[in-house]
Amino acid sequence: MRQTYRVLGYLIAIGVVVQAAAIALAWFTVIKDVDDGAIIDKDYDGNFGHALHGMLGMMGIPLLALLLFIVSFFAKFDGAVKWAGFTLIAVVVQVVLAFVSFGAPAVGALHGINAFIVLGLAATCARKASEPVPSEPAQPVAA
Repeated sequence: MRQTYRVLGYLIAIGVVVQAAAIALAWFTVIKDVDDGAIIDKDYDGNFGHALHGMLGMMGIPLLALLLFIVSFFAKFDGAVKWAGFTLIAVVVQVVLAFVSFGAPAVGALHGINAFIVLGLAATCARKASEPVPSEPAQPVAA
């Protein structure tokens, strides 16, 4: 389970990087399309980058964070549940910030900043699971 925990931590961290790439792709595509004469209005549904960012952010990363938290109870190392719990909370905050940002765009800055927190926590989970298991001291052999 420790290995599963480690992999889930890394997958969440990688997911955050993919999220950043997807939203950059989305908005640079919008800028290019507007420069090419496209009109963005209330009927605009976004592009591939927006869709990828939305799907990964609403389904992929939250599912991975929930799985990480469940696995943490079986990973059997100090801090496993604590770090997975922090990661899950940060992911929930990330989703809430996304929804709030549609009504209050300035909150979107917090959504961007919190992404770094999710990345750091997920990477911490993976690192903690990668640390060597402390060995038991050798028991003296009775003669």
